[in-house]
Amino acid sequence: MKKNIIICIFSTIAFVAACNLKKAKKIVTKDTTITNLNAYNNLFLDSIYLTTFINNNEEYKPFEDLFINFYVARNYEYAWFDSVELTPHASSLVNLFETTANDLADSNYFSKSYLLIKDSLLVKKRKLTPIQRLNEELVLTGQFFIYAKKMYLGSNIDIADLGWLIPRKKIDLKELLASTLQLDSVNNNQLNLQNKEYKKLQSAIAFYHNLAKNNKWDSLVLQNKFIKIGDSLLLLIAIKQRLFLLGDASNIDTTKFFDSSLLPSIKKFQQRMGLTEDGVIGKKFMEELNITPAKRLQQLLLNLERVRWLPSQKTDNYIIVNIPEYKLHVYENNQPKFDMNIIVGSASNNTVIFSGNLQTIVFSPYWNIPSSIVEKEILPAIKRNSNYLNNKNMEITGYNNGLPLIRQKPGLTNSLGLVKFLFPNSHSIYFHDTPNKNLFQETSRSFSHGCIRLQEPKKFAQYLLRNDTATIWKSNKIDSVMHLTKEKWVTLKNPIPVSLVYFTAWVNENNQLNFRKDIYKHDEKLATKLFKQ
Repeated sequence: MKKNIIICIFSTIAFVAACNLKKAKKIVTKDTTITNLNAYNNLFLDSIYLTTFINNNEEYKPFEDLFINFYVARNYEYAWFDSVELTPHASSLVNLFETTANDLADSNYFSKSYLLIKDSLLVKKRKLTPIQRLNEELVLTGQFFIYAKKMYLGSNIDIADLGWLIPRKKIDLKELLASTLQLDSVNNNQLNLQNKEYKKLQSAIAFYHNLAKNNKWDSLVLQNKFIKIGDSLLLLIAIKQRLFLLGDASNIDTTKFFDSSLLPSIKKFQQRMGLTEDGVIGKKFMEELNITPAKRLQQLLLNLERVRWLPSQKTDNYIIVNIPEYKLHVYENNQPKFDMNIIVGSASNNTVIFSGNLQTIVFSPYWNIPSSIVEKEILPAIKRNSNYLNNKNMEITGYNNGLPLIRQKPGLTNSLGLVKFLFPNSHSIYFHDTPNKNLFQETSRSFSHGCIRLQEPKKFAQYLLRNDTATIWKSNKIDSVMHLTKEKWVTLKNPIPVSLVYFTAWVNENNQLNFRKDIYKHDEKLATKLFKQ
C-alpha cells in the first residue's frame, strides 16, 4: 500500500475508463503473487461463496462483474479485514458513508444489507464467526459500489433528455475502489473523491437541512412598493431575523428601523441572488427571501446532481459559461482569471448546454441570418417596408427552396457587433459582440436567439490572442480589424475548451452560496426525474 490517492477535482478526475455495470469488457488478471505467505492478512475468500452472496443479495446484482473483477485482481484476498478486525481503510470508509448520509440527509446512500450491520462495524474487539466476517467483507464492498455510483456518477437518468449535451463523467468503480486501498493512511477528505465544488454544495445542503428542520418559514408580505434606508416598519424585524438565519447578517437586530447597518446585509443577499445591489427591499428581494429552506434544499440537490455529471477538464485553461448566472468565467492554470457579463437565449430560444473548443475569431463578421429568423422576422418586415434590407445593411446572397439567403454586412449596426468567436458545433451557437450594450445593465439577461453576447468582446479577443507570436495584437491592432468592410478570420494556435453549463445554485470563490432563477425550467424537469423515480 505505497501509492497516494488521486483526488477528483474539476481539472483532474483520476479514472476515465468507462463504467459498464451490466457487462465488464475488460479481462482482469489474477494477481497470483498475493499468497498466504506475503499478504497483509491470511484471509482469503472462496470464489464460489462470492457468486452465492451476489445471487442472494439482489441489490448487489448490478455490480456483479465489478465484485468478481475486484476480488480476482486481489487473488480473493480480503480488502476490509485483517486477521483481527476492520482495517483503518474500512473504518474511514464507514465514517465517510455516515458523514455523507448525514450531510445530505439521505439514507439512500446505504444498501439494505449495510444498514443491518453499520451500527456494529466500529465496535472494538468484536467476536465474529468466519461466516459473519466474510459476509461483512462483501457487504462493505457492495456498499462502496452503491455509494460510489450515486456519489460520483449520479442517478441513472438520461441527461440528454434534460437538455444536457455535455458527455457524462465516466469512472471505473473497480479501479476507484482499488485506489482507496493503496494508501499508507486514510482519512475522510482523502476518500471523498468529489471535486471541491461538490463539497461546498454538500456543506450548504447540511446547512439548509438544519434550517428547514428548526425554523418556520412563513411568507412575508411587502405592503409598500419598497423599503429603503430611513424607513421604519414591523416587517423589518422579520426580514432582519431571516437575513441572520441565512448568514447574510452577522448579528441579530430586533429593531424595526432600516439604518445604515442593515445595508451590507441587504446588498450581500442581493448579490447572492443575482439581484441589483441597490440596498432597497423590493418585490424581487422579497420573492427570494420567501423561498423556503425546503425549496432551497431541493434546488441544491438538483445542482449537486449536475456537478456529478461534469467530466474532467483536460487542460488547465478553459472557459465556463453558467447560463442562469449570465456570466462567462475564464480560467487560467485552473484559477479564475476574469468574469464577464453575457446575454443568453430567451426562454423560447434556449442556449444549448454543451461543450466544445473555441478555435476561431472572426473580426468584422457578416451575420448569416438563420432561415427561421428570415422567415419569421425578416420577410414580414420587408413586406411592411420595402427598404428594410437597405436600412439594416443587409443583402440577399441567394435562394434556398424559394427562401432568400440574407446576411448583414460588417459594421456598427451588425447584430453580431464587431467580432464573433467560434467553437464548431451542431447547434449554431457562438459568442459575439452586440450593438445593444444597454441590455447588459439588466439583471436578467435572456434576450438572444440562443447565441451568447459578450459585454467586453475586445478584452476577450485580446486575452485569447495574448500568446500569438505571428502577430502582435495590441489594442489599436484589434480596433482596426474590428472596423473592416470584410471579415478577417484568425485561428487560435491553441484552441480553448468551452463548457456551457446550467447551475442555479453554486458556491463561489469567496465561499458565498449563490442562487439563480430557473430561467429554462431545467430544474423543474430534473426534479420530476430525480424526486419521483
